[in-house]
Amino acid sequence: MIRTVLSRSLSRLSLLQTCRYSAAAVPAPNTQPDVHFNKLFINNQWQDAVSGKTFPTVNPATGEVICHVAEADKADVDKAVKAARDAFRFGSPWRRMDASHRGLLISKLADAIERDAAYLAELETLDNGKPYVVAYTVDLPNVVKCLRYYAGWADKWEGKTIPIDGDFFCYTRHEPVGVCGQIIPWNFPLLMQAWKLGPALATGNTVVMKVAEQTPLTALYVASLIKEVGFPEGVVNILSGMGPTAGAAVSGHMDVDKVAFTGSTEVGQLIQQASGSSNLKKVTLELGGKSPNIILSDANLEDAVEQSHFALFFNQGQCCCAGSRTYVQADIYDEFVERSVERAKRRVVGNPFDFKTEQGPQVDQEQFSKILGYISSGKREGAKLMCGGDAATDRGYFIQPTVFGDVQDNMTIAREEIFGPVMQILKFKTIEEVLERANNSQYGLAAAVFTKDLDKAHYVSNGLRAGTVWINCYDVFGAQAPFGGYKASGIGRELGQYGLDNYTEVKTVTIKVPQKNS
Repeated sequence: MIRTVLSRSLSRLSLLQTCRYSAAAVPAPNTQPDVHFNKLFINNQWQDAVSGKTFPTVNPATGEVICHVAEADKADVDKAVKAARDAFRFGSPWRRMDASHRGLLISKLADAIERDAAYLAELETLDNGKPYVVAYTVDLPNVVKCLRYYAGWADKWEGKTIPIDGDFFCYTRHEPVGVCGQIIPWNFPLLMQAWKLGPALATGNTVVMKVAEQTPLTALYVASLIKEVGFPEGVVNILSGMGPTAGAAVSGHMDVDKVAFTGSTEVGQLIQQASGSSNLKKVTLELGGKSPNIILSDANLEDAVEQSHFALFFNQGQCCCAGSRTYVQADIYDEFVERSVERAKRRVVGNPFDFKTEQGPQVDQEQFSKILGYISSGKREGAKLMCGGDAATDRGYFIQPTVFGDVQDNMTIAREEIFGPVMQILKFKTIEEVLERANNSQYGLAAAVFTKDLDKAHYVSNGLRAGTVWINCYDVFGAQAPFGGYKASGIGRELGQYGLDNYTEVKTVTIKVPQKNS
């Protein structure tokens, strides 16, 4: 355990497959870390925006401005894409680099991030609001693991030989797609950056990354490490800017060969439309969710309550795969609700730099107001507010851990993605009933089932229309395991070997084999 005060509240961090740290291994944070980089990173150089514009990035715990950051728009995207296109040209240092050396550079980047993990965790907490202990013990170790995993793939992504008919030798090459536009969200800034960079660089692509305007600081610092470890000019370009300007320019750019996006379903639809109306660039999308978390009556109740709490409230509820529809079988429903309310009331909300804190602020005023609006909707539509339901402090964007009971499937809070610390608990009677209700959603990102009966677990898992299903656990991730959604939750998969597919073209080469004269 990290320290005794965290033994219960943070026990579920192990579910994210991070290491357990001793108290001495979690350094005391600097609550006001210096910001070293706030410009655009293009062609391994720090640049002001062409327009000269900047925008403020805000500390969500206080509402105060941390600093101003360069605001990229179309002109800056054009510069970055040109740099990436030049770096990708046939015969360039990057294209001629040995695959094993490409992997070594990715591994060196992981090493540099690990070296600066404490600073990056401090900066993430300052800019995003997530608890420092979570940033240091969950996000940073998984960033390093992801990059090291893909570093290992760089010289192992192999083609095939194919025995076609006739006197021919046929083989396939797995070649990089080209210039990849990558647009990452604000809920896990460092982790999403690694999920995107790892497979793109391992397969030899170049990158133009647009980072979330709410949380640009850690991504820009990682840009400095990319230069430090020796990536050639133009291979990685990182831009801070707004979605409707910089993000749209990346999505519709005629010289971008592929775009990868993590964020809302609504924006994902716009990105796919931009691809279709421009150059039909490849698109992968990891989008929203309204994931069902199903608790059968034979589950270990204490464990199911704690893990369901974690499934919803982790990262301030700002997880696309959060278990945000908690379905509980009727004969244990009342006790489950009672225990869940008690657990929510014990949840520690406050200063994200405090080691005791489980829940920091929401990322910004917009999310804060949106979540409070959903809470009002739940009360208005007849759900029973069991605890919470309001702002937690007078300063910053903190919301009380909130639990609703007696939730019905047609309520807004049961159908739309809230992306905040608002738990909805629904009652069901039979497995067939809950499967039908669980699948009655536009989303299909993740799901879970809790039961002691392995036959029931497999039956429910097979019946759920979701890209990831957890059994008696939640939020278990590994760089080796693919992640992505069915239906409106996305297109394609990230992580694992599957994540490489999205960043390569398959080329078939056929050679005439001359035959010896008889």
